Amino acid sequence: MGNSDSSTASANATLASSSAINSPSTSASAAHSAYSGNSATGGSQSASMVAPPGAYKMAGQPRNHQRFYVTIPRGVRPGQHFAVLVNGQQMMVRCPEGNRPGDRLIVTSPRTQVQQYVVTVPNNVRAGEQFRVMINTQEVMVTCPRGVKPGQRVTFQLPQNEPPPRPPQQAAPNHQMFEVTVPEGVKPGTPFALIANGQRVMVTCPPNVRPGQKIRFQLPIQLSNEQLQAFSVSYDKDGWMRCLGNDLKFHWVYNKSTAANDGCKPYQEHKTPFDIDMHAFVREVLPINSQESWSRGSAIAKQKIRYIDATQYAIETSVKGTQVNYQDLNSVAQKSFQEKVEWLKSQFSSLRTPWDEGHIKLKVRRQSILQDAMDAIESIEEGDMRKVFRFEFIGEPALDAGGVAREFFSCICEQIFNPDCGLFLYSAVNQMCMQINPNSGIANEDHLRYFHTAGRILGKALMDGQITPVHLVQPLYKHLMGWPVTLRDLEHIDDQVYRNLVELLDFDDVGMLFLEFVVTEDKLGVTETVDLIPDGSEITVDNKNLPEYLDAQLKYRTMYRISNQLSELLRGFYEVVPEPLLAVFDFQEIELLLHGLPNIDMDDWMAHTEYTGEFANQSSHKVVQWFWDTVRGFEQEQKAKLLQFVTGTSGVPIQGFGYLQGNDGNVRKFTLHGDKNVKVFPRAHTCFNRIDMPIYKSKAELSKYLTMAISMESSGFGIE
Repeated sequence: MGNSDSSTASANATLASSSAINSPSTSASAAHSAYSGNSATGGSQSASMVAPPGAYKMAGQPRNHQRFYVTIPRGVRPGQHFAVLVNGQQMMVRCPEGNRPGDRLIVTSPRTQVQQYVVTVPNNVRAGEQFRVMINTQEVMVTCPRGVKPGQRVTFQLPQNEPPPRPPQQAAPNHQMFEVTVPEGVKPGTPFALIANGQRVMVTCPPNVRPGQKIRFQLPIQLSNEQLQAFSVSYDKDGWMRCLGNDLKFHWVYNKSTAANDGCKPYQEHKTPFDIDMHAFVREVLPINSQESWSRGSAIAKQKIRYIDATQYAIETSVKGTQVNYQDLNSVAQKSFQEKVEWLKSQFSSLRTPWDEGHIKLKVRRQSILQDAMDAIESIEEGDMRKVFRFEFIGEPALDAGGVAREFFSCICEQIFNPDCGLFLYSAVNQMCMQINPNSGIANEDHLRYFHTAGRILGKALMDGQITPVHLVQPLYKHLMGWPVTLRDLEHIDDQVYRNLVELLDFDDVGMLFLEFVVTEDKLGVTETVDLIPDGSEITVDNKNLPEYLDAQLKYRTMYRISNQLSELLRGFYEVVPEPLLAVFDFQEIELLLHGLPNIDMDDWMAHTEYTGEFANQSSHKVVQWFWDTVRGFEQEQKAKLLQFVTGTSGVPIQGFGYLQGNDGNVRKFTLHGDKNVKVFPRAHTCFNRIDMPIYKSKAELSKYLTMAISMESSGFGIE
């Protein structure tokens, strides 16, 4: 009960806990527990001992306590108590052993959380009588002080031993809150019927609630088809967009008209009908207890992940621990990249475990950072991955104020994504990008643990705003986002295979090639034949089953050959980052999120650019000058997207633009190619780091279509 004349909080005779600043006897091991079991046991530990590598759970400072510095008075001996004033209250502090007068101590005491309220005394209330007031929908009894009359205002506060009134209940994301009065004759625990939002529902009367009192309940939001159509996320990319379904989840939908407006490649007629952009699949990570397996020796022997048709895939539009819903995702997706980044940071702040509730201390040795980091990160429970991490390189004294964390993420990424480690390989198309090594298990029997660690590292880096120095092939970014993968994505893995498969669509009789539903793999010099479908070696490819063959090739080469590695990578990533939060970005923006905007030197870029076609030996051509004037005026984000458009990645070699590589591993400088046959939009050839520019009539025209092109990802591979 509230009491209007209780002006001070009760100061009980509780002993404040203390620790000496200059006392070496305080044991560090008592403040944390090691995940990996590397910590010393017992209550004391020599100060000279160095904690071994591992992940350590560090205790937090209770929210309801605060810390103060006090000086031990003269005449006080160890073990004796002395009085101090804390927030106007007297507390007794015990002098620790080994300390003497003049030493400073840190004492903790309950944090005073006094909140005052002002209320007007109602009519007919006399001094000493109580009256009711509502505080945050809760009823509180207040005693009218002496000398106060009705109509006068009084100030009161709630007793310290009572928690403050709870705020009003909020509706869960994608739910609607209703309030109803319990009808007469309804007893606690008894259901009663009512009409809410046009539908009949049954509500159970809570305990201790009587007829006439109001209760609240919530129901899932029900939207009409017209309302559902108002919520969609269009990315201006490849014709695929997310639309809200009746289940209030986002589903992939392909819109041909949108694809045409986005500047995507027009549908090309082939002798065998096959729409490359519509034949799309999305990976689905399966629950551990429902892993698929095929009884025959196929490409999917035992998996935790599978491909499903893109239109069958859906993601949640709410995230536990936040107020995110489908309306937020729809609205934020339409904002600028920087605004979306700020929104994502705010959501991560909501999900991050407060410092007061503890943090993780990660200790590694620089000379064995990969093994130490893997052991430590794998020992951390999933629920602790969103705690604040502090890093320490053993033997290198440094306070982690951000610099040590940056060093850790940079070093561990350079190690784990290094091809010498055997987990990842350079892309055959762009050696600035990494792809999963399908033979990683041959080189390292613990490879799946490392992939799970890599996923956690990428997720933690994204959540903490740390930049990872490696770039991935485009299909991996699509897998991270649950984005539709099409045959065109093979361009980024093996463009020669892609071109060969597409050429099959124009054969009069594919059966004359005597192809089967198999692929041949080279595993460290050993040739192995893998069935793409059950009994694939017994099925000949013809024009009728060619679409199925192309789909099988796509699925195998972009996922099934790396399904175990990919599932662990995704599992680790999603243990930190909820997938719905990424729905506001496209697959090119996720690269910028993970790896940051490159530091682009325009002078270096221009100095190492080649000119061909209409621009050969004409670096002063007006279109060339307009191009560079436009690019110089771009924001860093737009410059990065131009690099993605032309080279396939936003990364720039450490040595500069003079060392850009093509798909053959040789230096292929950025090339501006003037082409009279190219109309409207520029065309990119990422194999050769070349952009084909129309001969525009004005700088404004060039700026308009170049800006649109880099936003729509209308790139393609050319044959030379």
